[in-house]
Amino acid sequence: MDFLSINQQVFIRRSDGRIHQAGIIKLDGSVNNIVTVEWNEGAVTRGKEVPLNTIIKLNPQIYDPPAVIRASQNNTLVSIPPRPTQAPANGQGPKAAMVARQRIAAAVMPATAAAAPRTLPESPKDDVVMEIERLRVKRERRRQVHDETRALRQSLMDADPKNPNWEIARMLRMHRMQMTFQPESFASSPIKQHQILVCVRKRPLNRRELNNCEPDVVSVPNRELLVVHEPRKQVNLTKFLEHHNFRFDYTFDDDCSNAQVHERTARPLVRHIFEGGMATCFAYGQTGSGKTHTMGGVFTGKQQNCRDGIYALAAGDVFEYLRHPKYARLGLTVSCSFFELYGTRVYDLLMPGKPQLRVLEDGKQKVQVVGLTEEPVANSDDVLKLLELGNSVRTSGQTSANSKSSRSHAVFQIVLRSPPINQLHGKFSLIDLAGNERGADNSSSNRLTRLEGAEINKSLLALKECIRALGRQSPHLPFRGSKLTQVLRDSFIGGKKVRTCMIAMISPSLRSVEHTLNTLRYADRVKELTAHALTKGKLPAHDANLAQRNSLPDITNQATQHLEYLYCRLGPGGRKSGVLQRGHRQLR
Repeated sequence: MDFLSINQQVFIRRSDGRIHQAGIIKLDGSVNNIVTVEWNEGAVTRGKEVPLNTIIKLNPQIYDPPAVIRASQNNTLVSIPPRPTQAPANGQGPKAAMVARQRIAAAVMPATAAAAPRTLPESPKDDVVMEIERLRVKRERRRQVHDETRALRQSLMDADPKNPNWEIARMLRMHRMQMTFQPESFASSPIKQHQILVCVRKRPLNRRELNNCEPDVVSVPNRELLVVHEPRKQVNLTKFLEHHNFRFDYTFDDDCSNAQVHERTARPLVRHIFEGGMATCFAYGQTGSGKTHTMGGVFTGKQQNCRDGIYALAAGDVFEYLRHPKYARLGLTVSCSFFELYGTRVYDLLMPGKPQLRVLEDGKQKVQVVGLTEEPVANSDDVLKLLELGNSVRTSGQTSANSKSSRSHAVFQIVLRSPPINQLHGKFSLIDLAGNERGADNSSSNRLTRLEGAEINKSLLALKECIRALGRQSPHLPFRGSKLTQVLRDSFIGGKKVRTCMIAMISPSLRSVEHTLNTLRYADRVKELTAHALTKGKLPAHDANLAQRNSLPDITNQATQHLEYLYCRLGPGGRKSGVLQRGHRQLR
């Protein structure tokens, strides 16, 4: 700091790397060792605080004048008197020494500048300059990445113009390219004979969803698996897909017809009622998912073709079985009834004026619908007339999801009676359930619509609990939870004589993904009661149908048969085996 003075010209390095001269205006000789300089740029005066180390590196001629003079004069020595150690007698010691040093620097500076004006020694940048340079490089790299990402996003958007969901559609395409699809024809697979059969049918996108460019978020890899691709967002708002996998007895994609669905769901139940059983087939799902289309028939505009629905197809199978020699000798008669449950009230759809009926229990603790019309039918045309009459007076309304939504549960029953006292031989109940809706979807509806939705959800919950009790062979059946389960009580009681088929209807559109997941979880909750295996070992192959019967009571019977089979193989001593005795105790 002793070699520097105010107004002295020194070389400095700017933040952008430039080197030029500036005048010293302040010297801070404290711990910081900071030199404050200023210079003129046009009409503007600028300043900067420079560390002393930087001044020393850029101005070696100030701190080592003899070396600089020798370099500039081709090794000619210049004699510079040393700084006096004592003050002269005239009293101007420090001041005279400072003036002498300035004269020496002024004499050396022009020579140095003339000899090598651009040959200042290269010095490493200080920490501040290096940090600024690193931040600049990082900023430029980040801007380059953003520009490339923006260009790629724009190119992908241009590839699918006028589609607001182009990003989700692209992710779906990329994921489906990695999936393995195994299309199988239903003709090549055997028909499953479960006590509780759960199927899922995916409807195609309708015209409004196609106009809105909504992507299909449901994939059907094979006849048993189904995948729902739910769009989600991360914390940084990055979109991604969450994949939900489900497995059911059958999964029908949007290419399957009502006849194919009927072949695997309702047709096996028709034979069951001719063998003296009780069967129930119902369609469940959100409003607008295709329940009435599946059960009642295909719509052409506002007109419904009842011949294509499961109602009419099942009736046709009934009359086909009647002509079979095995059942023709029984002399069975066929009659049909058609009624709806709207809230807690029951209405007869086959009587003029749709009168309200009462649901009571008789002395044998059997539920009876008092005054229900039971029309005898002789062929399929008679059944179609009854279906057209009942569908024309069924209660419907407008909701946020469907302009003509079924607001009631429609129950169509086919009853077989044996002469001469018309004793009940078998009953097949085909149910078109009302669409389930969340309370949040009906927040803008009127009070009546909200009450309808509450009653619908209450009855659907009671129906699920009854099916759970049926699958577990529970001694208690909560059929009094709703009017629907109370009317269908005889379809849940009877053990092996009772079989149930559930067809879960789902919508593949993006805006219905939450409803779709709720429907599939409802169906999966029903199906998870049917265990796939009771033990880790395989059952013997002497019964080829054991692999198809997988409900809980069926598995128990299979295990018992397996133990009996082992008894026969081991002989009389096998019954004394501790392992087999423990197996029997566990089954009991």
